[in-house]
Amino acid sequence: MTLIKSAKKPSLVILTGPTAVGKSELSIELARQIGGEIISADSMQVYRQMDIGSAKIRPEQMGGVPHHLIDVLDPTEEFNVVAFQQLAKEAISGIYERGHIPIVVGGTGFYIQALLYDIDFTQNDEDTALRSRLEELAATQGSKALYEQLRQIDPESCEIIHAHNVKRVIRAIEFYEKTGTKISEHNKQQRKHTSPYNFAYFVLTDDRNRLYGRIEARVDRMLDEGLVDEVSALAAAGCTRDMVSMQGLGYKEILDYLNNKCSLEEAVYTLKRDTRHFAKRQLTWFRRERDVLWINKPEYAYDDASILEHIMSELGRKNIM
Repeated sequence: MTLIKSAKKPSLVILTGPTAVGKSELSIELARQIGGEIISADSMQVYRQMDIGSAKIRPEQMGGVPHHLIDVLDPTEEFNVVAFQQLAKEAISGIYERGHIPIVVGGTGFYIQALLYDIDFTQNDEDTALRSRLEELAATQGSKALYEQLRQIDPESCEIIHAHNVKRVIRAIEFYEKTGTKISEHNKQQRKHTSPYNFAYFVLTDDRNRLYGRIEARVDRMLDEGLVDEVSALAAAGCTRDMVSMQGLGYKEILDYLNNKCSLEEAVYTLKRDTRHFAKRQLTWFRRERDVLWINKPEYAYDDASILEHIMSELGRKNIM
C-alpha cells in the first residue's frame, strides 16, 4: 500500500495507551493491513541489553514488520525528548521514501506530543550553576524535597511527573526559574500548534481492574523471565541508579534490592504499585490531548478484529489510507 497525502500533509498514525494495555500486538496487525512501519515511542525500549524490564518486543514477535527506535542506544547513554524527535524524524523520512505509513506506538505521551506537533524542546543549558544547585538539593535532602519545590510552583506538572524522575523535576523547576512561566502552561501553549501531519491519534484503554491485573501479571512474567539477572548484569557492567536508563520502572526497584536497600518482595511490591500509578498518569496525560480517538477494549468485547475494523474505518475517513 502506498502512502497517501492529504492537504499536502504526510500521513501519520499513532497508537498509544497505558502500559500493558496491549498496544504491541494490535500495532503489528495494523501495520500489516495498511503497509506500515512501527516507530517505538518508548523511553526504555531504545536501550540495548534492557529487554525484560522494558517489555521489549522480540524480533520473532514482530511478524516481519519493521520496527524503529528499538536497541539503538547503550544503557550508559542519555535519552530524552530532543533525541527522540531527531531519531523519530529520521525514521519517518525513511518510511516515507519506501512508500509506507509510519505508525508511532508506545506510551510516552510527552514524546508523542513533541513529534506530532513538532514542538521545539531544545533549551539553553548554559546555566549549569542552577542545575548543580538543584541536583545537590536532591542529593542532600532527597527527591521528595525537590518534588515539593515543584509542587509549590507548578502543582499541575506534579500530576504527570513522578517524584522519582529527578531529571524531569529539575527541568521543570529550571524552566520556571529561567522564564517565570510554569512548564505546564508552556506545554499547554505548545499543544495548540498545528500538526505538520495528517494524523489519526488512537488511545487504547481498558477497564481499570483488568488493566491493573495485566500489569501485575506482566511484572510476575518479567521476574520469571530473569529480570533480576538482567538488572544484575547491567549493574556489573557499570550501570548506576543515577543513569537515565536505570531510572526506568523495573530497573530502579530491582537495583535497590541488589544494593540491599530492600527485600525482593518489597521491590516487587513497589514495582507493581508504581507501574499502576504510571498507567494512571499516562491516562491523565492522554485525556488532556486534543484530537484523540479513544478505543475502550470492553466496548469491542476484547476482539482485536473489531478494534482493527474501527481503526481502518477512521483511517479511511481521515484519508490516511
